[in-house]
Amino acid sequence: MRKEADLYKKVVYWSDEDSCFIGMCPELMYGGIHGDDALKVFIELNEAVEEVIQIFKEDGKPLPTPKEVIFETV
Repeated sequence: MRKEADLYKKVVYWSDEDSCFIGMCPELMYGGIHGDDALKVFIELNEAVEEVIQIFKEDGKPLPTPKEVIFETV
């Protein structure tokens, strides 16, 4: 079952400036998640996106429209 958070693009990239991986979800949050392990950053990013969505709902604010979602089916 697909979650609302699955509709948003999540990006994890290496930052030479910070010497760590940075995780962000452009439509909902920039940065904020960082660490030495890309997979751990991605897992934490997914948790943070779920929390941000919950905060939007609790505040009665509409969620931003996802800009680009690419799904592959096999």
